Amino acid sequence: MSEREESSSAMVGALMLLVGGLIGAGVALLYAPQSGDKTRKDVARMAKKARRKTQNAMDAVEDFTEQVTDMAEAVGERASEILETGKDMAYSAKKGLLKAIQDGEHRLERERSRLSKMIG
Repeated sequence: MSEREESSSAMVGALMLLVGGLIGAGVALLYAPQSGDKTRKDVARMAKKARRKTQNAMDAVEDFTEQVTDMAEAVGERASEILETGKDMAYSAKKGLLKAIQDGEHRLERERSRLSKMIG
């Protein structure tokens, strides 16, 4: 699941929870033993409060999503830099190893030549 899908799934879950709470509160108010006028005012007040909370929650989710996206991009860039550095180091080590092998072969050949002159 991608980061966008996870963040949108989290946002949907939060909104569903909030909407469920609002519906439950609305039903409770409608069955409360008070006048219709007072109930309508309470419902209107709760709706305004819920709208503000929903907007705040959505803003927080958007901010969080943006921060996670920025962090993921930064981690990706850093990983690419580390990979390039590793490739460069491996190439340098390979060159050094090949040079050491070639130097060893030359020394071995010189010693072989020197020994064959001594022996025979």
